[in-house]
Amino acid sequence: MSILHLSIPPVRRLAVLLLPLAVLAACSSGEKKSARETSAGDVAKPAWSPANLTDVQGVPVAALRASIAQRLTGKRPATVGEEAWSHTQRLYKRFGETPLWLTKDGLEKDRAGALTDAVLNAHADALKLDEYPITELANAIVELRRSPKPTADQLADADVLLTATYASLGEDLLTGQVDPKSIAQSWNIDPEDENVDSALVRTLGKMPLDQAINAMRPSNPDYVGLQKELVRYRGIVGKGGWIAIPAGKALKTGDTATPQRLAALRARLVAEGIAVGDATGANVFDASLAGAVAQFQARHAIAVDSALGTETLNSLNVPAEYRLGQIAANLERDRWMPRSLGSRYISVNVPAFHLEAFDNGEKALDMKVIVGQEYEDKATPVFSDSMETVVFRPYWNITPDIQAKEIEPKIASNPGYMAAENLEYYKDGGTTRIRQKPGPQNSLGFVKFLFPNDFNIYLHDTPNRELFGKDVRAFSHGCIRVEKPTELAQWVLGWDAAKVKQAMDAGADNTPVKLPRKLPVYITYGTAYLRDGALYFGNDLYHRDDKLVKASSAGAIPSSRVVQALEALGRIAKG
Repeated sequence: MSILHLSIPPVRRLAVLLLPLAVLAACSSGEKKSARETSAGDVAKPAWSPANLTDVQGVPVAALRASIAQRLTGKRPATVGEEAWSHTQRLYKRFGETPLWLTKDGLEKDRAGALTDAVLNAHADALKLDEYPITELANAIVELRRSPKPTADQLADADVLLTATYASLGEDLLTGQVDPKSIAQSWNIDPEDENVDSALVRTLGKMPLDQAINAMRPSNPDYVGLQKELVRYRGIVGKGGWIAIPAGKALKTGDTATPQRLAALRARLVAEGIAVGDATGANVFDASLAGAVAQFQARHAIAVDSALGTETLNSLNVPAEYRLGQIAANLERDRWMPRSLGSRYISVNVPAFHLEAFDNGEKALDMKVIVGQEYEDKATPVFSDSMETVVFRPYWNITPDIQAKEIEPKIASNPGYMAAENLEYYKDGGTTRIRQKPGPQNSLGFVKFLFPNDFNIYLHDTPNRELFGKDVRAFSHGCIRVEKPTELAQWVLGWDAAKVKQAMDAGADNTPVKLPRKLPVYITYGTAYLRDGALYFGNDLYHRDDKLVKASSAGAIPSSRVVQALEALGRIAKG
C-alpha cells in the first residue's frame, strides 16, 4: 500500500496514547550505549537469570518445558518472522528450554511489563509493529490472569509469545526490519559482525530490561534527532498535512501573484517550521518570502536562488505523508549501520554532499564533497572499508571504460588532446592504458586517499575548486572529491600543515604514504538528516527512496488494527 493512501485517523489516536513514550524514547536513547557496550555490564543492577523452578502455579516444570518444546517445534505465529522465530528457538536452547518470563507464582510482571513498554516505545523508531504478535500476546496474558489454575499450555503460550516478541524487537532494533537487498538500495555495509543471538542473550540478562532493550537501538545524535522529527511530522500529518501550492509562473523577488497562491506558499513554509516575515503586500513575492524559500531550498538540496521555480514548487508539494515516510526510511537506514563505527572514522553522506571525520565521538573535520553523477555507472555506491594509504601527486589511471567511452573518441577527433591534457600511454600487463601525469591539471589534484574496495572508489583532491560552490554536487565518475584535501591529509596521517604542503607541492610524483593505522570509511546514503539542529531532506540522486518509503510506510503511519492492539496491550500490561 502506498504511504499516500494510508488513512490519517490512526495517527491522531496513536498520538494520544504514545506521544509521551515517543518523546521519552527520543530524548533518552541518546544517553544509552550500544548493545555491544551494554553487554559489558553497565546496566547497574544485578544480572537476571531464569528462576530455578519446580513448578509454576502448581504446574510441574517438566510439563511446562514439554509444552514449551512442543510450541517451539509447532507452527510459527503468523506475525513472527522466520529469523525472529529462529532466534526464539535458540534462546530457549541457550537457557535449557526453561521458562524465561515465569516465576513460581506465574507471570514475572516487572519483566513482562518492561518488555511491553519497550514494544510501545518502539513506535518512536517507526518500526512496523504489526510484525509482532501483539494481539496474540495480549490474549495469552489475559488467559493467564483469568485462569486461577492455568494449564501448562497456557503458561507456555504466554512465555513463548513474550520471547518471540522480545526476539522480534531486538532483531529489528539491531539490524532493521527491511533487507536492503530486497528493495534495490545498493547497500553494501554489513552490521559489523553483529551476532543477534549473542546480543539477545546478553540483553535478556540485564536489569532493568527496558533500559537494556533501549540500548539495542542506534544512539547517535542523528538517529535521536530523526526520532524527534518523526514525532513532529506525525503531528503535521495528523492535522491533515499541508495544502498544495497552486501552479503558476516562476516567481522572483518583487514579482506579483494571486493572494491565494502566496498565502498557500506562506502556510506551506510555516507548516514545515520555516519562519516567514510580515508580508509587504498580499500579492507580492517579497523579500521575506524569497528568504524563506531560500531556506527551504537549502534544506531540500535545491540550488538556492530564492525563486519559486518548478523544482522548488514540486518539492514544496511533496505530501507531508511522504516526508514522514522518508524520516521513517532513514531511521531504518541507520539501523542497517554497525553500532560501533570505531574510535576514529570518516563518514560521507552522498545525498548531503558532505563528509565528516570523528575522533573519540567528537567531530574533527567537516567538509563538502562532490559525488557520482546520477546516471548509470556513475552512482557512488554505499559501502564501508578501511583507508590504508595516502598518495601525494598521484597519476590518474583512467579506467578502461572511461578510456574507451570518453578519452579515445576525444583523441581521435583532436590529435593535440593528449598533450593538452597532460596524458600519456603506459602498459598495464599486456594492455595499453592511458593515464594523466601528476601536476596542476591532474583530475585527482595533488592527493588521493585509498581504502581498497570492490568498487574502485576513493577520496581525492580536484583542480575544479569552483564546483564546491554549487548546491547540488554530483559531477564525478563515482569517486568522491573533497573540499579540504590538505586538512584531511593532516588528520589521517597526523602530519602538520607544512609537511603536507611540501608533499603536495614539491614532493616526488605518485608517492604513497601508509597510515599509522587503518581508518574506517563509511559511504552512506541518508536522505533525511539533521544539520545544526534542523531537519534536511537530501537529494535522492539515485532514486532509492520510493521503495524504502513504501516498505517503511506501516511504521510511519500505523494501521487502525495496530493502534487498537497497542492500546489493548498497554492496558493489559498495566492491569
